[in-house]
Amino acid sequence: MTRIALVAGEASGDLLAAHLIEALKRRAAGAEFFGIGGPKMQRAGFEAWWPSETLAVRGYAEVLKHYREIAGVRRALLKRLLKEKPDVFIGVDAPDFNLWLEARLKRAGIRTVHYVSPSVWAWRGGRVRRIAEAADRLLALFPFEPPLYEKVGMPVDYVGHPLADVLPVETNRPAARELLELPDNAGPIFALLPGSRQSEVAFHAALFIRTAGLLRERFPNAFFLVPLVSRETRNRFETEMWAQGAQDWLCPEPTKIPVGAVIDPLTQSDGFVKLLFGHAQDALAACDGALVASGTATLEAALLKAPMVITYRMSPWSWRLMKRMRYQPWVGLPNILAGCFAVPEFLQDDATPENLAQALGNLVVDGEVRMRLGNLFTDTHRQLRQNTAEKAASAVLSLVK
Repeated sequence: MTRIALVAGEASGDLLAAHLIEALKRRAAGAEFFGIGGPKMQRAGFEAWWPSETLAVRGYAEVLKHYREIAGVRRALLKRLLKEKPDVFIGVDAPDFNLWLEARLKRAGIRTVHYVSPSVWAWRGGRVRRIAEAADRLLALFPFEPPLYEKVGMPVDYVGHPLADVLPVETNRPAARELLELPDNAGPIFALLPGSRQSEVAFHAALFIRTAGLLRERFPNAFFLVPLVSRETRNRFETEMWAQGAQDWLCPEPTKIPVGAVIDPLTQSDGFVKLLFGHAQDALAACDGALVASGTATLEAALLKAPMVITYRMSPWSWRLMKRMRYQPWVGLPNILAGCFAVPEFLQDDATPENLAQALGNLVVDGEVRMRLGNLFTDTHRQLRQNTAEKAASAVLSLVK
Protein backbone atom coordinates (compact mmCIF):
# COMPACT_ATOMS: atom_id res chain seq x y z
CA MET A 1 0.00 0.00 0.00
CA THR A 2 1.32 3.46 -0.95
CA ARG A 3 1.61 5.82 2.02
CA ILE A 4 2.00 9.53 1.28
CA ALA A 5 2.58 12.32 3.79
CA LEU A 6 1.65 15.92 2.96
CA VAL A 7 1.84 19.33 4.61
CA ALA A 8 -0.30 22.21 3.33
CA GLY A 9 -0.41 25.39 5.37
CA GLU A 10 -3.21 27.59 4.03
CA ALA A 11 -6.35 27.69 1.87
CA SER A 12 -4.54 27.71 -1.49
CA GLY A 13 -2.31 24.79 -0.44
CA ASP A 14 -5.34 22.89 0.82
CA LEU A 15 -6.94 23.22 -2.63
CA LEU A 16 -3.79 22.15 -4.50
CA ALA A 17 -3.25 19.15 -2.25
CA ALA A 18 -6.90 18.06 -2.43
CA HIS A 19 -6.77 17.91 -6.23
CA LEU A 20 -3.49 15.99 -6.07
CA ILE A 21 -4.87 13.48 -3.54
CA GLU A 22 -7.85 12.77 -5.79
CA ALA A 23 -5.53 12.16 -8.78
CA LEU A 24 -3.22 9.93 -6.73
CA LYS A 25 -6.17 7.88 -5.51
CA ARG A 26 -7.12 7.19 -9.14
CA ARG A 27 -3.58 5.97 -9.84
CA ALA A 28 -2.82 4.18 -6.56
CA ALA A 29 -5.89 2.44 -5.19
CA GLY A 30 -5.92 2.16 -1.41
CA ALA A 31 -3.23 4.80 -0.89
CA GLU A 32 -3.10 6.48 2.52
CA PHE A 33 -2.60 10.21 3.03
CA PHE A 34 -1.71 11.94 6.31
CA GLY A 35 0.08 14.92 7.85
CA ILE A 36 -1.04 18.58 8.10
CA GLY A 37 -3.95 19.67 5.94
CA GLY A 38 -7.22 21.52 5.61
CA PRO A 39 -10.90 20.68 5.09
CA LYS A 40 -10.69 20.09 1.32
CA MET A 41 -7.89 17.56 1.84
CA GLN A 42 -9.85 15.85 4.58
CA ARG A 43 -12.90 15.54 2.34
CA ALA A 44 -10.60 13.86 -0.22
CA GLY A 45 -9.64 11.20 2.34
CA PHE A 46 -6.70 12.84 4.13
CA GLU A 47 -5.95 12.14 7.82
CA ALA A 48 -5.06 15.50 9.41
CA TRP A 49 -2.72 15.09 12.38
CA TRP A 50 -2.82 18.89 12.68
CA PRO A 51 -5.10 21.38 10.84
CA SER A 52 -3.56 23.63 8.20
CA GLU A 53 -4.65 26.70 10.20
CA THR A 54 -1.76 25.86 12.53
CA LEU A 55 0.64 27.28 9.92
CA ALA A 56 -1.52 30.13 8.59
CA VAL A 57 0.61 33.14 9.55
CA ARG A 58 2.44 35.47 7.19
CA GLY A 59 5.26 38.00 7.49
CA TYR A 60 8.43 37.78 9.57
CA ALA A 61 7.01 39.59 12.59
CA GLU A 62 3.89 37.40 12.62
CA VAL A 63 5.91 34.18 12.25
CA LEU A 64 8.22 35.16 15.10
CA LYS A 65 5.22 35.78 17.32
CA HIS A 66 4.07 32.18 16.77
CA TYR A 67 7.53 30.64 16.30
CA ARG A 68 7.61 28.48 19.42
CA GLU A 69 4.23 26.91 18.64
CA ILE A 70 5.06 26.28 14.96
CA ALA A 71 8.54 24.93 15.72
CA GLY A 72 7.04 22.53 18.27
CA VAL A 73 4.55 21.21 15.72
CA ARG A 74 7.33 20.77 13.15
CA ARG A 75 9.56 18.80 15.53
CA ALA A 76 6.66 16.58 16.56
CA LEU A 77 5.71 16.01 12.93
CA LEU A 78 9.29 15.12 11.96
CA LYS A 79 9.52 12.60 14.78
CA ARG A 80 6.27 10.96 13.76
CA LEU A 81 7.16 10.86 10.05
CA LEU A 82 10.55 9.29 10.76
CA LYS A 83 8.71 6.60 12.69
CA GLU A 84 5.96 6.09 10.06
CA LYS A 85 8.40 6.20 7.07
CA PRO A 86 5.99 7.19 4.27
CA ASP A 87 6.86 6.27 0.69
CA VAL A 88 7.07 9.94 -0.22
CA PHE A 89 6.62 13.31 1.49
CA ILE A 90 5.01 16.24 -0.36
CA GLY A 91 5.47 19.75 1.00
CA VAL A 92 2.76 21.93 -0.53
CA ASP A 93 4.00 25.53 -0.55
CA ALA A 94 4.73 26.79 3.06
CA PRO A 95 8.46 26.80 2.20
CA ASP A 96 9.82 28.05 5.53
CA PHE A 97 8.11 25.12 7.27
CA ASN A 98 8.42 22.46 4.59
CA LEU A 99 11.98 22.88 3.31
CA TRP A 100 13.38 22.33 6.83
CA LEU A 101 11.27 19.21 7.08
CA GLU A 102 12.10 17.94 3.59
CA ALA A 103 15.86 18.26 4.12
CA ARG A 104 15.75 16.08 7.24
CA LEU A 105 13.42 13.50 5.72
CA LYS A 106 15.60 13.29 2.61
CA ARG A 107 18.69 12.64 4.74
CA ALA A 108 16.74 9.83 6.42
CA GLY A 109 16.10 8.18 3.03
CA ILE A 110 12.50 9.35 2.52
CA ARG A 111 11.79 10.71 -0.97
CA THR A 112 10.62 14.33 -0.96
CA VAL A 113 8.66 16.53 -3.34
CA HIS A 114 8.14 20.26 -3.06
CA TYR A 115 4.89 21.30 -4.73
CA VAL A 116 4.81 25.02 -5.67
CA SER A 117 8.04 26.86 -6.24
CA PRO A 118 8.64 29.45 -3.53
CA SER A 119 8.51 32.93 -5.04
CA VAL A 120 12.26 33.08 -5.56
CA TRP A 121 11.54 35.08 -8.70
CA ALA A 122 9.99 37.86 -6.59
CA TRP A 123 11.76 37.94 -3.25
CA ARG A 124 14.49 35.48 -2.30
CA GLY A 125 16.51 34.29 -5.29
CA GLY A 126 19.22 32.70 -3.15
CA ARG A 127 16.76 30.02 -2.07
CA VAL A 128 17.06 27.91 -5.25
CA ARG A 129 20.05 25.85 -4.07
CA ARG A 130 18.46 25.27 -0.69
CA ILE A 131 15.35 23.89 -2.38
CA ALA A 132 17.48 21.62 -4.58
CA GLU A 133 19.21 20.22 -1.50
CA ALA A 134 15.94 19.62 0.37
CA ALA A 135 13.70 18.05 -2.29
CA ASP A 136 14.17 15.21 -4.78
CA ARG A 137 11.74 16.88 -7.18
CA LEU A 138 9.95 20.20 -7.66
CA LEU A 139 6.49 20.63 -9.14
CA ALA A 140 6.23 24.10 -10.70
CA LEU A 141 2.95 25.89 -11.34
CA PHE A 142 4.22 28.53 -13.75
CA PRO A 143 6.10 28.19 -17.06
CA PHE A 144 8.92 30.61 -16.19
CA GLU A 145 10.00 28.60 -13.11
CA PRO A 146 11.69 25.39 -14.46
CA PRO A 147 14.73 27.19 -15.95
CA LEU A 148 15.57 28.60 -12.49
CA TYR A 149 15.96 25.06 -11.11
CA GLU A 150 17.44 23.40 -14.18
CA LYS A 151 20.46 25.71 -13.75
CA VAL A 152 21.33 23.87 -10.51
CA GLY A 153 20.47 20.42 -11.88
CA MET A 154 17.25 19.90 -9.94
CA PRO A 155 14.54 17.66 -11.47
CA VAL A 156 11.51 19.89 -12.06
CA ASP A 157 8.13 19.38 -13.73
CA TYR A 158 5.94 22.21 -15.03
CA VAL A 159 2.45 21.01 -14.14
CA GLY A 160 0.40 24.20 -14.65
CA HIS A 161 -2.14 25.42 -12.11
CA PRO A 162 -5.20 23.37 -11.09
CA LEU A 163 -7.39 26.46 -10.91
CA ALA A 164 -6.93 26.88 -14.66
CA ASP A 165 -8.26 23.34 -15.14
CA VAL A 166 -11.22 23.81 -12.80
CA LEU A 167 -12.43 27.26 -13.84
CA PRO A 168 -14.08 27.75 -17.24
CA VAL A 169 -12.26 29.94 -19.75
CA GLU A 170 -15.46 31.95 -20.27
CA THR A 171 -16.92 33.52 -17.12
CA ASN A 172 -20.72 33.66 -16.78
CA ARG A 173 -21.26 36.89 -14.83
CA PRO A 174 -25.09 36.94 -14.99
CA ALA A 175 -25.24 33.42 -13.55
CA ALA A 176 -22.85 34.34 -10.72
CA ARG A 177 -24.93 37.41 -9.85
CA GLU A 178 -28.11 35.36 -9.83
CA LEU A 179 -26.47 32.75 -7.59
CA LEU A 180 -25.46 35.43 -5.06
CA GLU A 181 -28.94 37.04 -5.24
CA LEU A 182 -27.60 40.51 -5.92
CA PRO A 183 -30.02 43.46 -6.10
CA ASP A 184 -31.17 44.32 -9.62
CA ASN A 185 -30.29 48.00 -9.17
CA ALA A 186 -26.79 47.36 -7.78
CA GLY A 187 -23.81 48.60 -9.71
CA PRO A 188 -20.99 48.67 -10.10
CA ILE A 189 -20.32 45.52 -8.07
CA PHE A 190 -16.99 45.25 -6.29
CA ALA A 191 -15.40 42.16 -4.73
CA LEU A 192 -13.19 42.84 -1.70
CA LEU A 193 -10.76 40.02 -0.83
CA PRO A 194 -8.73 40.99 2.26
CA GLY A 195 -6.88 37.64 2.54
CA SER A 196 -7.40 34.13 3.87
CA ARG A 197 -5.38 34.47 7.09
CA GLN A 198 -6.55 36.22 10.24
CA SER A 199 -3.35 38.29 10.24
CA GLU A 200 -4.06 39.49 6.69
CA VAL A 201 -7.61 40.50 7.54
CA ALA A 202 -6.32 42.34 10.60
CA PHE A 203 -4.02 44.44 8.40
CA HIS A 204 -6.51 44.98 5.56
CA ALA A 205 -10.01 45.24 7.03
CA ALA A 206 -10.01 48.96 7.90
CA LEU A 207 -8.25 49.80 4.63
CA PHE A 208 -10.81 47.91 2.55
CA ILE A 209 -13.78 49.38 4.45
CA ARG A 210 -12.56 52.95 3.97
CA THR A 211 -11.91 52.26 0.31
CA ALA A 212 -15.49 50.99 -0.04
CA GLY A 213 -16.75 54.21 1.54
CA LEU A 214 -14.91 56.33 -1.02
CA LEU A 215 -16.15 54.17 -3.90
CA ARG A 216 -19.70 54.52 -2.61
CA GLU A 217 -19.31 58.30 -2.73
CA ARG A 218 -18.27 58.08 -6.38
CA PHE A 219 -20.80 55.37 -7.31
CA PRO A 220 -23.96 55.80 -5.17
CA ASN A 221 -25.36 52.39 -6.19
CA ALA A 222 -22.08 50.50 -5.63
CA PHE A 223 -22.45 47.08 -4.01
CA PHE A 224 -19.69 45.13 -2.27
CA LEU A 225 -19.10 41.39 -1.86
CA VAL A 226 -16.66 40.31 0.86
CA PRO A 227 -15.88 36.56 0.78
CA LEU A 228 -14.17 35.32 3.96
CA VAL A 229 -12.84 31.81 4.43
CA SER A 230 -13.61 31.16 8.10
CA ARG A 231 -15.72 32.24 11.06
CA GLU A 232 -12.62 33.86 12.58
CA THR A 233 -11.82 36.03 9.55
CA ARG A 234 -15.47 36.98 9.14
CA ASN A 235 -15.68 38.04 12.79
CA ARG A 236 -12.54 40.17 12.41
CA PHE A 237 -13.92 41.95 9.36
CA GLU A 238 -17.37 42.48 10.87
CA THR A 239 -15.86 43.80 14.11
CA GLU A 240 -13.82 46.32 12.10
CA MET A 241 -16.96 47.47 10.31
CA TRP A 242 -18.47 48.35 13.69
CA ALA A 243 -15.22 50.06 14.72
CA GLN A 244 -15.39 52.17 11.53
CA GLY A 245 -19.04 53.05 12.14
CA ALA A 246 -20.01 51.15 9.00
CA GLN A 247 -22.31 48.54 10.55
CA ASP A 248 -25.32 50.04 8.72
CA TRP A 249 -23.66 49.13 5.42
CA LEU A 250 -24.08 45.42 6.10
CA CYS A 251 -26.84 43.54 4.33
CA PRO A 252 -29.22 42.19 6.98
CA GLU A 253 -29.25 38.45 7.50
CA PRO A 254 -32.76 37.00 7.73
CA THR A 255 -31.71 34.59 10.47
CA LYS A 256 -30.79 37.54 12.71
CA ILE A 257 -34.26 39.17 12.51
CA PRO A 258 -36.46 37.81 15.34
CA VAL A 259 -39.65 36.07 14.28
CA GLY A 260 -42.55 38.50 14.51
CA ALA A 261 -40.28 41.55 14.83
CA VAL A 262 -41.80 44.84 13.63
CA ILE A 263 -39.42 46.60 11.22
CA ASP A 264 -39.90 50.27 10.42
CA PRO A 265 -39.52 50.59 6.63
CA LEU A 266 -38.35 54.21 7.03
CA THR A 267 -35.35 53.22 9.15
CA GLN A 268 -34.60 49.77 7.78
CA SER A 269 -31.63 49.77 5.36
CA ASP A 270 -31.04 47.00 2.85
CA GLY A 271 -27.28 47.51 3.13
CA PHE A 272 -24.71 47.41 0.36
CA VAL A 273 -21.95 45.20 1.84
CA LYS A 274 -22.60 41.45 1.73
CA LEU A 275 -20.31 39.22 3.77
CA LEU A 276 -19.97 35.70 2.38
CA PHE A 277 -18.74 32.43 3.86
CA GLY A 278 -16.35 31.32 1.13
CA HIS A 279 -17.76 31.94 -2.38
CA ALA A 280 -14.62 33.88 -3.38
CA GLN A 281 -14.82 32.55 -6.94
CA ASP A 282 -18.50 33.42 -7.20
CA ALA A 283 -17.80 36.95 -5.96
CA LEU A 284 -14.97 37.40 -8.48
CA ALA A 285 -17.13 36.00 -11.28
CA ALA A 286 -19.94 38.40 -10.39
CA CYS A 287 -17.97 41.62 -9.91
CA ASP A 288 -17.12 44.54 -12.17
CA GLY A 289 -13.86 45.07 -10.29
CA ALA A 290 -11.97 43.55 -7.38
CA LEU A 291 -9.65 44.75 -4.64
CA VAL A 292 -7.44 41.78 -3.80
CA ALA A 293 -4.74 41.14 -1.20
CA SER A 294 -1.66 39.84 -3.03
CA GLY A 295 -1.55 36.05 -3.15
CA THR A 296 -3.32 33.19 -4.91
CA ALA A 297 -6.56 35.18 -4.95
CA THR A 298 -5.04 37.48 -7.58
CA LEU A 299 -4.61 34.48 -9.88
CA GLU A 300 -8.22 33.43 -9.22
CA ALA A 301 -9.32 36.94 -10.16
CA ALA A 302 -7.34 36.77 -13.42
CA LEU A 303 -8.72 33.33 -14.33
CA LEU A 304 -12.24 34.64 -13.67
CA LYS A 305 -11.45 37.68 -15.87
CA ALA A 306 -12.09 40.16 -13.03
CA PRO A 307 -10.37 43.54 -13.45
CA MET A 308 -8.46 44.10 -10.22
CA VAL A 309 -6.28 46.29 -8.06
CA ILE A 310 -3.70 44.41 -5.99
CA THR A 311 -2.68 45.58 -2.54
CA TYR A 312 -0.88 44.32 0.54
CA ARG A 313 0.06 45.50 4.02
CA MET A 314 2.15 43.82 6.72
CA SER A 315 3.99 44.93 9.84
CA PRO A 316 6.58 47.68 9.19
CA TRP A 317 9.40 45.40 10.35
CA SER A 318 8.35 42.57 8.00
CA TRP A 319 8.01 45.05 5.15
CA ARG A 320 11.52 46.43 5.61
CA LEU A 321 12.99 42.93 5.45
CA MET A 322 10.90 41.84 2.46
CA LYS A 323 11.56 45.04 0.54
CA ARG A 324 15.33 44.57 0.76
CA MET A 325 15.06 41.07 -0.76
CA ARG A 326 12.68 42.08 -3.54
CA TYR A 327 14.28 42.27 -6.98
CA GLN A 328 11.27 42.51 -9.29
CA PRO A 329 9.14 45.64 -9.70
CA TRP A 330 5.86 43.71 -9.25
CA VAL A 331 4.57 41.16 -6.72
CA GLY A 332 1.08 40.19 -7.98
CA LEU A 333 0.89 36.94 -9.93
CA PRO A 334 -1.01 38.43 -12.91
CA ASN A 335 1.74 41.03 -13.33
CA ILE A 336 4.55 38.50 -12.88
CA LEU A 337 3.01 36.24 -15.52
CA ALA A 338 2.52 39.19 -17.87
CA GLY A 339 5.97 40.62 -17.16
CA CYS A 340 4.54 44.12 -16.74
CA PHE A 341 2.17 46.19 -14.61
CA ALA A 342 -0.98 44.83 -16.27
CA VAL A 343 -2.99 45.75 -13.16
CA PRO A 344 -2.20 48.38 -10.50
CA GLU A 345 -0.34 47.42 -7.33
CA PHE A 346 -0.34 49.46 -4.11
CA LEU A 347 1.81 48.07 -1.32
CA GLN A 348 2.35 49.11 2.30
CA ASP A 349 2.49 52.94 2.62
CA ASP A 350 1.13 53.40 -0.91
CA ALA A 351 -1.91 51.32 0.05
CA THR A 352 -4.23 54.16 1.06
CA PRO A 353 -8.02 54.27 0.67
CA GLU A 354 -7.65 57.23 -1.69
CA ASN A 355 -5.20 55.44 -4.01
CA LEU A 356 -7.16 52.20 -4.04
CA ALA A 357 -10.54 53.83 -4.61
CA GLN A 358 -9.21 56.03 -7.41
CA ALA A 359 -7.54 53.13 -9.23
CA LEU A 360 -10.44 50.71 -8.84
CA GLY A 361 -13.02 53.32 -9.77
CA ASN A 362 -11.11 54.24 -12.93
CA LEU A 363 -10.78 50.58 -13.84
CA VAL A 364 -14.51 49.82 -13.81
CA VAL A 365 -15.40 52.76 -16.09
CA ASP A 366 -12.62 52.25 -18.68
CA GLY A 367 -14.04 49.83 -21.24
CA GLU A 368 -10.88 49.68 -23.35
CA VAL A 369 -8.69 48.68 -20.39
CA ARG A 370 -11.23 46.09 -19.28
CA MET A 371 -11.25 44.51 -22.75
CA ARG A 372 -7.46 44.42 -22.87
CA LEU A 373 -7.30 42.78 -19.45
CA GLY A 374 -9.92 40.23 -20.47
CA ASN A 375 -7.82 39.18 -23.46
CA LEU A 376 -4.63 39.01 -21.37
CA PHE A 377 -6.31 36.94 -18.64
CA THR A 378 -7.75 34.54 -21.24
CA ASP A 379 -4.27 33.95 -22.69
CA THR A 380 -2.92 33.33 -19.17
CA HIS A 381 -5.73 30.87 -18.49
CA ARG A 382 -4.97 28.79 -21.57
CA GLN A 383 -1.24 28.76 -20.80
CA LEU A 384 -1.81 27.47 -17.26
CA ARG A 385 -4.37 24.81 -18.22
CA GLN A 386 -2.17 21.68 -18.18
CA ASN A 387 -4.26 18.92 -16.51
CA THR A 388 -2.24 19.75 -13.41
CA ALA A 389 -3.35 17.12 -10.92
CA GLU A 390 -2.65 14.22 -13.30
CA LYS A 391 0.80 15.57 -14.23
CA ALA A 392 1.66 16.12 -10.57
CA ALA A 393 0.44 12.63 -9.62
CA SER A 394 2.65 11.05 -12.30
CA ALA A 395 5.70 12.92 -11.02
CA VAL A 396 5.03 11.90 -7.41
CA LEU A 397 4.46 8.23 -8.21
CA SER A 398 7.68 8.11 -10.23
CA LEU A 399 9.49 8.43 -6.88
CA VAL A 400 7.56 5.63 -5.16
CA LYS A 401 9.33 2.28 -5.15
